[in-house]
Amino acid sequence: MKISVVVPFYNEDASAADLLKQLFSVDYAPQGLAEVICVNDGSTDRTASVLNSVSTSDGRCKVVHLSRNMGQTAALMAGISYATGDVIVTMDGDLQNDPKDIPGLLARIAEGYDVVSGWRRSRRDPWLTRVMPSRIANTLISLISGVKLRDYGCTLKAYRRSVLKNVRLYGEMHRFIPIYATWEGARVVEVPVTHHPRTRGKSKYGISRTIKVVLDLLVVKFLASYSQKPIYVFGSFGLLNFALSLLCVGGMIYFKFWGGKSFIQTPLPQLVILFVLMGFVSLLMGLIAEIQMRTYYESQGKTVYLVRETRNIETTPT
Repeated sequence: MKISVVVPFYNEDASAADLLKQLFSVDYAPQGLAEVICVNDGSTDRTASVLNSVSTSDGRCKVVHLSRNMGQTAALMAGISYATGDVIVTMDGDLQNDPKDIPGLLARIAEGYDVVSGWRRSRRDPWLTRVMPSRIANTLISLISGVKLRDYGCTLKAYRRSVLKNVRLYGEMHRFIPIYATWEGARVVEVPVTHHPRTRGKSKYGISRTIKVVLDLLVVKFLASYSQKPIYVFGSFGLLNFALSLLCVGGMIYFKFWGGKSFIQTPLPQLVILFVLMGFVSLLMGLIAEIQMRTYYESQGKTVYLVRETRNIETTPT
């Protein structure tokens, strides 16, 4: 079972060489380190030259240079697409993750787990700007997704290659891979890992990242609950608007005959029109989403079910 380690770098020239040295010194037995995929995410410092230098001296270091800064999720997806190992380990390039924790992740993979997620139990980051927003985000993600992890934001994770085969991520969604894996029926476990304080360079993330995570979480929740029946969410909102329009009509009639006010003396007629229009638009969006969903599945031959294994079945499904 060969191991691929994927590390995104963005302006980490002060730590890149030391991190790679530590990665190559780790004992991966009984598995073996196939490669370290270093993704230069459009760095503007000397990161590119440092990575190129290491790759020249050690063939296990493979480098992918992105044309510009694409973000951590895109960089990870690029590295994963080039990885050839049976198990893919992801980690940050700032020396806050400890390469010595990787054998512990691999041991849980060997036990039969498909995803092993790191948990920074003693996190060494500023509490107000990093730790507190992270805990809030982790609580929201666990509550909404139903997948209980204490540290979604920890990049140090190990995946079986099969889990990542059909995963496509956008925005800041790399932290949600355990959720996607759970949808596929994967076994997910969380283990404590070491977290070092940042001593070189500076963090690229702030409290604004929490807002992006929450927005991405809404997308994940929608895909989890309504990707196969989008009419349920759009149609429900449309019917709610129709109900509100009827309520406004009732209010108009009440004020007309018992409240001493004509229709034009209240904003209710405008609200009726607004709610009816919103209701029609929502229903039409739901129908369009249904058509797109069917096109997505049928044009690619995808199924709405996932099969783990079969016994005594030799024919392929039609």
